[in-house]
Amino acid sequence: MTLTGYSLPLSPSGSSSSLTSPPWYFSGEVVMVDYRVDPAAAARFLPPELELGPDPGAAAAVFAEWQWCSESGAELEDPAGSRFSEFLILLGCSFGGEPMARCPYAWVDQAVPLMRGWVQGMPKQFGSVHLTRPVQVGRAGPRMAAGGRFSASLAVRDHRVAEVAVTLAEPAEPPHLHAVPLVHNRHFPAWVPGEKPLHQLVASEVRDVEFGPVWRGSGAFRLLPGADEDLASLAPVEVGAGYAFSYAETLVSGRRLG
Repeated sequence: MTLTGYSLPLSPSGSSSSLTSPPWYFSGEVVMVDYRVDPAAAARFLPPELELGPDPGAAAAVFAEWQWCSESGAELEDPAGSRFSEFLILLGCSFGGEPMARCPYAWVDQAVPLMRGWVQGMPKQFGSVHLTRPVQVGRAGPRMAAGGRFSASLAVRDHRVAEVAVTLAEPAEPPHLHAVPLVHNRHFPAWVPGEKPLHQLVASEVRDVEFGPVWRGSGAFRLLPGADEDLASLAPVEVGAGYAFSYAETLVSGRRLG
């Protein structure tokens, strides 16, 4: 009998795979802060095929809380498996003149999105991610309106690593680095003697992108002492606007670059 599945573990029916095959559907709440990083530091995180683009040093700290499902929607019957939170750092870049965003670091709090990230080439690690949720009734949370205050934090191995704060002021257009393709390196080390590691530069292909009302205001972001040296090099030299919004997309596949 042949063992099958989209991902490990393989099984006779293929139903044991950790990952279902794409497309994958995501709906979530995002709190992010635009900031600027030392362009020389950003350049060190770009492979040779990528350039810093027209705005060297543009970066963003992105916290998000997601609900996801596959084509069948079966995951939505199990909230413990269909929800996760993540934190990303994004760097503005370009490929052949096409604006993109590079994600040098990412953390998630569930195993499935971590594995899915590695399939895509996103460098996801485990972390504890928390962010303020917007509310429509009551006082135990901010509204998507002027004066709404949002906070978010990342802890890794029980040490707080990053935090943001946003106070909303006005409606706005979607922030640039959340509206361009993400570019990743799919990298799988060699394991069998004599083989070469897999190394591909890819961009994520998405469709059905939807933004809820986007609100912008003042933002704060910091990486806390104790972050590793490479991560610390991406600390802000200037902090820009903060944003909060709902967002949805369908992740279809990857696109080879070069």
